[in-house]
Amino acid sequence: MTEFPYRSALIVGAGPGLSASLARQLTGRGVKVALAARNVDKLSKLADETGARMFAADAAQPASVAALFDEVAAAIGDPEVVVYNASGRLRGPLAELDPAAVEQAIAVSAYGGFFVSQQAARRMLPQGRGAILFTGATASVKGYAQSAAFAMGKFALRGLAQSAARELGPKGIHVAHFIIDGGIRSEMRREDPAKPDAMLDPDAIAQTYIDVLLQHRSAWSQEVEVRPWTESF
Repeated sequence: MTEFPYRSALIVGAGPGLSASLARQLTGRGVKVALAARNVDKLSKLADETGARMFAADAAQPASVAALFDEVAAAIGDPEVVVYNASGRLRGPLAELDPAAVEQAIAVSAYGGFFVSQQAARRMLPQGRGAILFTGATASVKGYAQSAAFAMGKFALRGLAQSAARELGPKGIHVAHFIIDGGIRSEMRREDPAKPDAMLDPDAIAQTYIDVLLQHRSAWSQEVEVRPWTESF
């Protein structure tokens, strides 16, 4: 097994799907992992399984994010890998959307990504190394009907990732954006047995994140798109 180049990681917007798979793979490589979410009760089982630390935080609030990084630093050291998985979902006809709800959805999907990456950069820049990973979606490149708020947030997050990659990459910080183009398999979202592997396996997605983290800086990926093999382009 290739030696893993990072020793600590923070996953913001952690949950039972992709984040859980990523936490298992990281801790399996000896990485100290911190899991952050507004509701940490849902993370107890995963924390017990992996030994990851749990932290309550609201990614859409700058003071909460700053406090999160201080708490994580005190517990496991400044995170060398930071993954932003949080997103705000809101559906409905454009003419009927509540502006306050749209504002909140965008704040979680995009503004929170800014708060988190800013705090990460402030700690990584003096070290001249680190990795910041953003989780996108189909909505990062294609806005669907009745999904304006989600599309706006994910488009903005992608723009943030591209800008940060160009600014921080030359300073030793690997920034990458992942377009998760398809439904992720879960206990609550099972795929049709007649269509095996028609949904994304969270463990397989997490492996892609690990592969990117293992890349040599002479050939860093700044964006990776994953979709089921059955998906039509």
